[in-house]
Amino acid sequence: MCLFEFRCLHFKMENNPSEQGYIVARPVYSKPSFETDNERKLRISKTLKERFQKLCSCSPKRAKQIFQSIFPICDWLPNYKVKEWLIGDVISGVTTGLVACLQGLAFALLASVPPVYGLYSSFFPILTYFFLGTSRHISVGPFPVTSLMVGLAILSLAPDSNYMIPSAASSNSSSSNTTSLVVNTTARDAYRVMLSYTMTYLIGFYQLGMGILQIGFLVRYLSDPLVGGFTTAAAFQVFVTQFKALLSVPANNYNGVLSIIFTIIDIFKNIGQTNIADLIAGLITLVVVTVVKELNDRYKRKIPVPIPIEVIVAIIATGVSYGANLNAKYNANIMKTIPGGFVPPKPPNTSMMSQVATSAFSIGIVGYAVSVSVAKVYAAKHGYKINGNQELIAFGISNIFSGAFSCFIATTSLSRTAVQESTGGKTQVAGIISAFIVMIVIFALGPLLQPLQKSVLAAIVIANLKGMFMQVFDIPVLWRQNKIDSVIWVFTCIACIILGLDIGLLTGVVFELATVVVRTQFPTCEALGNLPGTELYKNIKDYKNIPEVPGIKIFRCSSPLYFANMDYFKDRLMAVVGFDPVRVFNKRNKALRQIHNLIKKGQLKPTKNGVVNGGGVDNDAFEMEEDPEQPEEIDIPTKEVDIQVDWSKELPVKVGVPKVNIHSVIFDFGAISFLDVVSVKSLKLILKEFQRISVSVYIAGCDDEVIHKMETCGFFDESVKKDIVFMTVHDAVLFVKMQVAYGNTQDPIFEKISLMQDSKEPMYTEPEEPEETYDNQYRAIHGLAF
Repeated sequence: MCLFEFRCLHFKMENNPSEQGYIVARPVYSKPSFETDNERKLRISKTLKERFQKLCSCSPKRAKQIFQSIFPICDWLPNYKVKEWLIGDVISGVTTGLVACLQGLAFALLASVPPVYGLYSSFFPILTYFFLGTSRHISVGPFPVTSLMVGLAILSLAPDSNYMIPSAASSNSSSSNTTSLVVNTTARDAYRVMLSYTMTYLIGFYQLGMGILQIGFLVRYLSDPLVGGFTTAAAFQVFVTQFKALLSVPANNYNGVLSIIFTIIDIFKNIGQTNIADLIAGLITLVVVTVVKELNDRYKRKIPVPIPIEVIVAIIATGVSYGANLNAKYNANIMKTIPGGFVPPKPPNTSMMSQVATSAFSIGIVGYAVSVSVAKVYAAKHGYKINGNQELIAFGISNIFSGAFSCFIATTSLSRTAVQESTGGKTQVAGIISAFIVMIVIFALGPLLQPLQKSVLAAIVIANLKGMFMQVFDIPVLWRQNKIDSVIWVFTCIACIILGLDIGLLTGVVFELATVVVRTQFPTCEALGNLPGTELYKNIKDYKNIPEVPGIKIFRCSSPLYFANMDYFKDRLMAVVGFDPVRVFNKRNKALRQIHNLIKKGQLKPTKNGVVNGGGVDNDAFEMEEDPEQPEEIDIPTKEVDIQVDWSKELPVKVGVPKVNIHSVIFDFGAISFLDVVSVKSLKLILKEFQRISVSVYIAGCDDEVIHKMETCGFFDESVKKDIVFMTVHDAVLFVKMQVAYGNTQDPIFEKISLMQDSKEPMYTEPEEPEETYDNQYRAIHGLAF
């Protein structure tokens, strides 16, 4: 194809000077001509050996970068602004540490382990995250959702029924015929703690392995709607378990499908055994904490430091319980023993790992997803970046380290992180100070909290669930924005409530991926029209003034093409073009056979050029060829006749052949991101089906990777050449128009420009022929706006 000068000229529109337009003159590019003109470079893929050598190569600069990526503290600590940040970090650390102590005690109840292990889980993970983490604002420690997931896994493996022993009273009474049973809490708690820290070890191994292998992207499958539905369902489960503690009623521990329903049934069955002292303390705590937290949110700009209402309420409740001796007088359920100091480090129990492996993986994924989501929010707010894979490494090592000291999983708490950031925390120095506060409580103040009622802690947990429950109001917004996302939210929430958090989360992920498959299996397919005088092509159903190009169907598919959606792709293509090429071909063959039979019988006679001529049958569809030199028709043997039929007119036989009102089909593949082997084979078959009925097929807008995939799958051969691929839809349309207007001859405008270039004449001189001959003709064919 001839080349001519590329010119881009901006101009002001005459009718509206505020609008700008442009004229572009360039060759009509097919893919081969574009590659020839621009000298396409061949990509040389590196071998596995070369990649490994580059990965293992080392230099002082690379070593420094690797060290700083593993220890992000080396990046921000040398730039620490002591005068500006230290005071805020100290205030934030003290406040967050007090909140962390109470949340640790409360979340330990969710994890079904003694309260002191919640304090350990609020202390040890911070020590390693301080050096390895990339977030400067999150508060590392227990989170209610992951704590509950740990608790549900532990209850399924170590229920109370496995530790029933005869009570001391029944063993001392020899006259009693019945033996009352009680739970051996010492043996039960020891086994549950062992399960808990073994699970924490495994979670750490999972996260560290994923971080080393750089596969943190797996968490991206947990979309925001899915996480929203999951955390809301988890909040509901937390509410039910803490509501049981708030009422202090006996209820069995359930796990698995419908466990939350069975728990609710047990609560209402035994609601008559509610401990009034625990209920009153819990309700007062719930009301006070909820009201003060609402005031903190409403007046956060006026209050320099949020009121630590959880700490205040806990201190007051502990004093009241101790002073009124609620445990002895009203049988209130109190914390009882909180030992001081740390437990010695322990290795994981390898015999238990197979029992908790599945639960550990799902808990680790959820914990990482929550922490990274929160970290990204505050990183965007304060203008720094979060490294997802480094976060996996940081939390993996933190969980391995804390598992050695009998902790349960560490992630981050939304409310605790909000406290740390809103009270002036700038870096993880605030986290270290909060850990120091927790350590003081563990060594000195823990025994003082022994009279604290568990219903008070349950009320504090319930009050902190408000943010998760408020996510329900996201459903109407999601429904207006994207109905499928709202369905994912609702489905995941219901699945997690009915099936349990672990199975429900897996079900939600499968359903989410299924919606992606469905959306790609039934993609948006549309017919495009051209805005006259421009290179713009839009859906003809969306605009009144954008007609289709006569004789050309432009078909766009806005999805990858693969084995699952090729049948739908073909169905939509047939609907757009208005006929099935296979059916048209078969009908035409049937008509040709009948016409041949009529010729043999003498009822139809072909002319010398093979055009069918009527003989005793009305043959208006085929006009007789007249030759003045040979007025009589020539009887040519049927075997030597190449029958020519005008399929757009009525046939001399009773065969319903579908009308084909187009001569070309153009596929707009600008939105196609990938193809598979099945789709390439199907496309080639479709192309040949159209070619058999003399309809040309062209492909436009393909990405180079898609074309490379077509090449490797054998799409192009002698019958399907690469010349059918064009750079844009407009290139393909212009090429088709030139083919229709001039056939295989050269465009006279192109010939004229080529001659001008060869003779070195000025490019834009006035044409010798009248403007009507070339200029208007050029505009009509090439669709340019002058």
